[in-house]
Amino acid sequence: MIEMKVAGIALEAATRSPIILLRDATERRQLPIYIGQDQARAILSVLENQTPPRPLTHDLFVNLLDEWDMVVERVVIHSLQDNTFFAILTVRQGETKKEIDARPSDAIAIALRTRSPIWVMEEVLADASIPVDRDADEAESKAFRDFLANLRPEDLIQRGRLKENES
Repeated sequence: MIEMKVAGIALEAATRSPIILLRDATERRQLPIYIGQDQARAILSVLENQTPPRPLTHDLFVNLLDEWDMVVERVVIHSLQDNTFFAILTVRQGETKKEIDARPSDAIAIALRTRSPIWVMEEVLADASIPVDRDADEAESKAFRDFLANLRPEDLIQRGRLKENES
C-alpha cells in the first residue's frame, strides 16, 4: 500500500465533472477519482478551512464517531472494478476494529476531517495512476538505461566479491 495525500480537486474539461487528485509522497504518481459535486464541496470545505454554519453529512458522521469514542485509523482504496473505485474506513473503538465499506469520496472527506491517512493498494495505482512529472520519469528511465548500457559483466563479478568480503 502507498500512502497518498489530497493534491486538490480538478474539473474534467469536457464534462466539468469534479475529480479528486491523490498524490504519493514522491509526487511522481497521481490518482484521479471522479466524484460527485456534493462530495467535491465537502472535500473543498476542509481543504479551504471553511466551517459550515451547521454540520454537513460528513461532519455529522465525525461527530458521531467522537461521541462514541471511535477513531478512524485509516482509509484504504483497495480495488477498481468496472471503472469504480472501492474503499474502506478502518474504525477503532477501544480494542475493537471494524472495516466499513465506503465510497472513496466519502471516505476521503471523513479522513480529511479526522486527519487520518489515506492509503491506496499498489494494484489500484498500477491500473489507474498517471505520472505527474513525465520529464523526471523519462530522465530516470534514461539514466537507468545508460547505467545498464555501460555495465560490464566484470563489474557484477567484482561487486559480488565485495559483498562476500563484507559478510
